[in-house]
Amino acid sequence: MTADLRTGAPAHPAATTLPAPKSPSRRGRWGVHIFLAGVSLAFLAPLLLAVYASLRPYEETAQNGYFSFPKHLSFEYYRRAYTESGMGKYFTNTLLIAVPAVVVTLFLASFVAFAVSRLKLRGGLVLLMFFTAGNLLPQQVIVTPLYVLFNRIPLPWWMSDSMTMYDSYWAVIIVNIGFQMGFCVFVLAHFMRTLPQEILEAAIVDGAGVWTLFWRITLPLCRPALAALGTLEFTWIYNDFLWALIFISNPDKLPVTSSLNNLRGQFFTDYNLLAAGSVLVALPTILVFLVLQRHFIAGLTLGSTKG
Repeated sequence: MTADLRTGAPAHPAATTLPAPKSPSRRGRWGVHIFLAGVSLAFLAPLLLAVYASLRPYEETAQNGYFSFPKHLSFEYYRRAYTESGMGKYFTNTLLIAVPAVVVTLFLASFVAFAVSRLKLRGGLVLLMFFTAGNLLPQQVIVTPLYVLFNRIPLPWWMSDSMTMYDSYWAVIIVNIGFQMGFCVFVLAHFMRTLPQEILEAAIVDGAGVWTLFWRITLPLCRPALAALGTLEFTWIYNDFLWALIFISNPDKLPVTSSLNNLRGQFFTDYNLLAAGSVLVALPTILVFLVLQRHFIAGLTLGSTKG
């Protein structure tokens, strides 16, 4: 409150009150909502079209087109897609690749991120740049060297029925771990730097060692980031087609993405049946996202307002 220079009396409070900020207009809010709804619909359009096509007979689609009003809807194509492609076996193959690769990648990346971000490690910045630079290497560049290498590395009989690492799940798992490690280290290192340093200092005063600082203090606080990375990594490794196609020759070991090829005929392809198979293949990643949705969003937003 200020005073009047002539009388010395305090000025009226209304004279110093700042104007209230203007709230966004209703028209502006509606415009933002319409724009976001349009963008969401554009991203969902391919999935919605695939679901719509998978519920219609191919004869009706061929006669009236994909955008006509349906006369018959059924789940028959889903039953056929699951049985004719042998999808159950391929789902198991994919889980044998994706689950170990995600768990090992997050476990090793959390170690490196903790050493780089929370410990006074000499050359920590260079190490972080080294892991980050691995993401800039095109995967196709090292296909031939890895193919030759995996054909020469032997495996014991109890680890695989093949004599070498080629034509085994281990080759695909190791390659996915190597290529996904850099991204996970980069994200976890920056997330750990947003955690309060006072927590670690208090634990050190109480006599906590490095393992306690990592396992009991830092790692539980990184649960949102680990859930977000786990969702992304599972989706990427689950949808991978290149490495399995190169390093696995036995058709019975291929992942679920390759099972869709069994639905293609030699002279004719029922694209409605193929759409049903594509929806079935995409279901596990959608379920993983729905289960970890709360942690996924928290991992993306937590720390975004911190300096």
